[in-house]
Amino acid sequence: MNDDSAPGADAGAPRGSHPREPHHNGLGTRLNWLRAAVLGANDGVVSTAGLVVGVAGATDSRSALLTAGLAGLLAGSLSMAAGEYVSVSTQRDSEQAALALERAELDATPQAELDELTGLLEDRGISHHLAREVAEQLTERDALGAHARVELGINPDELANPWHAAWASFVSFTVGALLPLLAIVLPPQGWRLAVTVVSVLIALVCCGWISARLGSAPVRPAIVRNAVGGAIAMAVTYAVGVLLGAAGV
Repeated sequence: MNDDSAPGADAGAPRGSHPREPHHNGLGTRLNWLRAAVLGANDGVVSTAGLVVGVAGATDSRSALLTAGLAGLLAGSLSMAAGEYVSVSTQRDSEQAALALERAELDATPQAELDELTGLLEDRGISHHLAREVAEQLTERDALGAHARVELGINPDELANPWHAAWASFVSFTVGALLPLLAIVLPPQGWRLAVTVVSVLIALVCCGWISARLGSAPVRPAIVRNAVGGAIAMAVTYAVGVLLGAAGV
């Protein structure tokens, strides 16, 4: 009686844990997207701040600042979206090619693939007997899904979507870029630079804190790196703007 129930208990653990895997993968995917959105907003803040501060060093014209800021915002957001679309499309193509190869191997040599899955489960610390039983059950339930997750590290139900990635990059960069743009054009002339610098540094501190928390990394170094990098970018572009403005370029 005990011998008959032991395998069932062992097999029940993988069957019980399998439905939770998509939830785990979904959570990791959402965290990755959130981290990418924060980094996209951070890029929008730094690049647009550097641009408008540089222009502010050369001219006091509100229209020139607005034109430069809008041009930088659109160029940056579209560039980010296009780059993300190309990158994620390549990733998706690679995932689909790997799944197609795995599907062909399952059709051609199912026994060898079952042995391979058993070995992969053994490599994770499962005994041979239990690994074989789990491999057989996973193969019977969804052979391609089992190999995709265990062997390839791919969830076939959640392949990367290039359009989602492009849209997320466009929106996050735009949101980040709006802060320095509004900060440089809305205040009175005498306060533009100070308001922009302070608001940008606060935004960079927030982005550094959020990215560190999402990545479970130390907060202080992330904040310092982010703020110092943004400050250097604004200082350099402002100096260049002042020099070009003084030269009458």
